[in-house]
Amino acid sequence: MSKKFILNADDFGMSKAYNRAVLEGYNNGFLSSASLCANGKAFNAAVNEILPECPDLGLGVHLNIVEGKPLTKVDLLVNKKGKFNKGFVSLLLNSGNEKLLYQIEQEFRAQIEQVLKYAQVDHLDSHVHVHAIPNIFNIVCKLAKEYGIHYVRTQYEEFYIVPRLKKHLNFKYPVNIIKIILLDYFSKKNKKVIAENNLKTNDYLIGVGYTGLMDSDTVEYGLDEFDEDCIAEALIHPCNYLRAKSNQHYSEFLITQDRALEDKIKRLGFEITNYKNLA
Repeated sequence: MSKKFILNADDFGMSKAYNRAVLEGYNNGFLSSASLCANGKAFNAAVNEILPECPDLGLGVHLNIVEGKPLTKVDLLVNKKGKFNKGFVSLLLNSGNEKLLYQIEQEFRAQIEQVLKYAQVDHLDSHVHVHAIPNIFNIVCKLAKEYGIHYVRTQYEEFYIVPRLKKHLNFKYPVNIIKIILLDYFSKKNKKVIAENNLKTNDYLIGVGYTGLMDSDTVEYGLDEFDEDCIAEALIHPCNYLRAKSNQHYSEFLITQDRALEDKIKRLGFEITNYKNLA
């Protein structure tokens, strides 16, 4: 194996602005993969308008049980208005509840099947990393194997520093460090489950330590850490707001358009690909 790099857009299908970012990132940049929310407000537009224009785009299911409305009846996951109301911490603390896990499995199954109606799926991941929770990860691997989906994202990230003071003097960065510690711990356990189920995963992830702070520098310095052969995935949340160029999600969209970064990635020895090609 050589060094492989996947630039993945999470939240595909959440809105038309996210969809537009995927289309432009693919056609005019080097976006190679996206993860589609089956319960997103712009799901129909994503599968009918965007995917036909992106024939070689890698596609995952962005399993979502924290935002929006479910596709199934999951009373333990929603509020009185029928919207998801459990965050990562709540799901973690209740991940031993068998009834809750059953409802999660049924919702995940429905979301996977919804995407499979329109396109082939090459990987699974989740909104807010909820599938990293070990009991939930077991469910996702079970479903991946059942539906013939070869890759499941894990979140192991090497700690690295971008030499920009503003990246660290903020409220987001300390919280992100805690995320790295927790998700790295879970990833070590979850990779054993990957092996037990004869599935595959990425070796490293870029996008946890600088969640909400991602730009070209965070991708470049993250990849600069890897000398050995590996699969490294960078997750971004690109959104093309035409009039909001200061928006963080617009900054992440600009990553897909940065040809200097693309050249740097290749000079570091990485092939830009996606899980579809790797499978």
